[in-house]
Amino acid sequence: MFSKNRKSAATPRQSAAPPRSVPPSLISDDLTIAGDLKGEGEVQIDGTVNGDIRCNTLLVGESAKIKGEIIAESVRVHGTVNGQIQAHTVSLARTARVVGNILHENLSTEQGAFLEGHCKRIDTKKERADTPVSLMVKGAGGADTPAKPAASGAGRDPDTGKSDADPKKVAAS
Repeated sequence: MFSKNRKSAATPRQSAAPPRSVPPSLISDDLTIAGDLKGEGEVQIDGTVNGDIRCNTLLVGESAKIKGEIIAESVRVHGTVNGQIQAHTVSLARTARVVGNILHENLSTEQGAFLEGHCKRIDTKKERADTPVSLMVKGAGGADTPAKPAASGAGRDPDTGKSDADPKKVAAS
């Protein structure tokens, strides 16, 4: 203020706020929600939800009752879920009761957890189904010639991304 040096006034202030930690969203056991929930952070449910849930991290408490699809990065179930769960990491505690399919990359279940449904491992690092495949075909003269390229994604198994083309038919074309 009284100094002759005005360097500090000439430099702009940095307004980048440090990332703040957001507490989890809570749905207490005396609350019932009819409708879908969507959030970016952590959600803890101890009440009843009749609808789909999308969030980053979901904790289903022992008193919770969920009827709907769950899509999250991480799901920890201690209560009741009726519907499909799709998450990178799914953990079922001994008090969990799940009726529905679980699509997961990592799955853990404690002894005593109840599950009625199918578990299917999903791989997030899946090969892209539209990557071209180069085939070499033996010609009549014994020379290798490149096969005609197939349409993008055509003739591929959607789960594995592998070509299901018959090599004999490809050679004939």
